[in-house]
Amino acid sequence: MMSLHHAHLMTSDVDAAIRFWCDHFAAEVVLDEDIAGARNVFLRVGEGRLHLYAQAPTHLGQGTVHHLGIETDELAPLTMRLKSEGISVSEIRHHAEFDYAMAEAPDNLLLELFQPKLEKLSNRLLASGYFASALGKKGED
Repeated sequence: MMSLHHAHLMTSDVDAAIRFWCDHFAAEVVLDEDIAGARNVFLRVGEGRLHLYAQAPTHLGQGTVHHLGIETDELAPLTMRLKSEGISVSEIRHHAEFDYAMAEAPDNLLLELFQPKLEKLSNRLLASGYFASALGKKGED
């Protein structure tokens, strides 16, 4: 078996990053301890995982990671809540198969917040398991 397990994020302020992910994305801290001489924090965010490493990024922003994609079934309320907390979020952009907005996480990490339109996705894509909100649902081709 092979499976992508987590995204590893360097962070200049681990506590601020924990608050950001827990407060805004319902993350759960599953481990917070010193590993190999530095604080490491493992988070579960829905079905995904993030690994925060207490070392400031060499380069802020995208680096080799363009963005992290966060699937939601409540895009409008999420973007409004983030904006009300002073977090930089774009307007929602609408497409045939999905809507999305871009937001800024700590250390200038770019997030794509997206909501698939299940009724517009093909059966093949729905059955792929790629979208958490589509598990067990069927679309129409």
